[in-house]
Amino acid sequence: MANGKRKLKLDKKLMAFLKGLAIYALIALAALIFFYQVSGPPAQGNEVPISQIINGIKDQKVEKISLEGNKVIAEVKGSEEKLVSRKEEGESIYKILESSGVDPKEVIIEVKDLSLQQAWVGIISAILPILLLVGLMFLLFRNAREAGQGIFSFAQSKARLFTKDQPQTKFSDVAGADEAKKELEEIVDFLKSPQKYKEMGARIPKGVLLVGPPGCGKTLISRAVAGQAGVPFYSIAGSEFMEMLVGVGAARVRDMFAQAKKNAPSIIFIDEIESIGRMRGLGITGGHDEREQTLNQILVEMDGFTQTDHVIVLGASNRPDLLDPALVRPGRFDRRVILNMPDLEERKAIIDLHMKGKPFTKEVDTARLARRTVGFSGADLANMLNEAAILAAREGKKAIDPLVLEEAATKVKLGPQRKRMQTEKDRKLAAYHEAGHAIVGHNLPNVDPVHRISIVARGMSGGHTMFPPTEDRANETRSRLLEQISTALGGRAAEDMEFKDISTGAANDLEVATSIAKDMVTEYGMSELGPINIKPRPMFGLWMREPGDGGTISEAMQSKIDTQVKKIIDACYKQAQIILQKNKLKLDKVAKALLEKETLESEEFESLVGKKKSLH
Repeated sequence: MANGKRKLKLDKKLMAFLKGLAIYALIALAALIFFYQVSGPPAQGNEVPISQIINGIKDQKVEKISLEGNKVIAEVKGSEEKLVSRKEEGESIYKILESSGVDPKEVIIEVKDLSLQQAWVGIISAILPILLLVGLMFLLFRNAREAGQGIFSFAQSKARLFTKDQPQTKFSDVAGADEAKKELEEIVDFLKSPQKYKEMGARIPKGVLLVGPPGCGKTLISRAVAGQAGVPFYSIAGSEFMEMLVGVGAARVRDMFAQAKKNAPSIIFIDEIESIGRMRGLGITGGHDEREQTLNQILVEMDGFTQTDHVIVLGASNRPDLLDPALVRPGRFDRRVILNMPDLEERKAIIDLHMKGKPFTKEVDTARLARRTVGFSGADLANMLNEAAILAAREGKKAIDPLVLEEAATKVKLGPQRKRMQTEKDRKLAAYHEAGHAIVGHNLPNVDPVHRISIVARGMSGGHTMFPPTEDRANETRSRLLEQISTALGGRAAEDMEFKDISTGAANDLEVATSIAKDMVTEYGMSELGPINIKPRPMFGLWMREPGDGGTISEAMQSKIDTQVKKIIDACYKQAQIILQKNKLKLDKVAKALLEKETLESEEFESLVGKKKSLH
């Protein structure tokens, strides 16, 4: 059936092309006839004065004269040559000959009637400009209609329709996200057999909000819902409702829901819904009436007087805190599906799914790869495997091996290697800096084992020390956060101890350490201020407290926060210095190995400093 529809579309396009070609051909033919008639047939012979033809008649060299309007064509005796001349408009050839002393009976005179041709020339001269104008207008309007640039297309919905005749995404194509798929299976079941729910008096949710960080599969699982249900699927981004003309967004919402109702049961998917669904009335950013009117229209369409029982709206957002309360209340987006970063088993499933169609060596262990990629989203894992395939092909390998996968995982997180010239002093500084991170982290019981140390520049960093989590953690403890700060400050402490000087290379480490310390004080209640949350939250690009909580933080409280943050940083820095002083020989050994090899894997590092104690 799909092939038949494609063939029908091709036939329509072919007919339209042939029709346009025929119109252009007619216009070209009319123009050719017109110019041919105006200019007349090509003259045969030489153009001469009329007096030369008269003298030829007197000398009996001209046998016959043909008249075509004002054109005089003389045939020379004994030759195929023809002399062509022209007479004055309205003059008779007989009077011209008689006035020149030539008897008209001495030559054969033939007069051709051109009245019919002249009549056609007049008709074509009148009609051809009209035909050309009509053809030009037809071409302009057709192009404007095809491009959708007509003035009447502004209010039309820009949502793209995906039907069951197109390639479908199923739940089997979505690895991981098992809880989310179970939640959405009810939506699929309702769209397939709504009657059994109605008999029980159940009301299916009108809107489902998919919430999760970027790359966790919100758009993919939405397509899977449509493919599993086999219903029309309208996809649009929140920003596509907005236009320069006032009222266009609301009109497009009305048109989109009208199309969805006409093809019900159906699904509408609005990606990045926070771009039009932001909270109204705060007045922080100056407001935007067009956006608010668009949001108002969505609210009315989802739960107004008009029933939309068989139209389900899926919305995707990674900033649910920005959404208007009226949008997420029961009756509209009354079901929230959370898509988190994949856990160990889900990462295995995602890796297995994206490994299909790619050759791998026997040494590749998906379980180990899944443990190595804690914190990777589904998009990160897909990108990692794709980068591994590209790297293996570039190096001329027949299959993807663990070394290629390790390089691809590092590239996804830190960026590609930067080949740049470094002085020996810079290399030594980088070696001691990264060795400082590794030694401090290795001697703290709650920090994950060192996975890799490198002084090869990647992205914006001059080197890196990796501590990938060995397990998925839902919570962080106070002791672990403090040890993370100490590890981050280990690079700066090693520089100070070895060179009696410090560099700008620790800028990102200081940012990470300060951020953790601030969160401990203001958000987690892990300081001497006690169990209190006083962290301002980002709203519309500004840091502010929640509405109604008493406004901004007082100067006295801000001073206490700064004191506590400074106290945590100082204590952790002191701890890093003590660890490095006790392990100075190991620090020198690791730095020397880095200068020789540039990169140390976990086994090489532990062979230099010993095995790490098990985590508490």
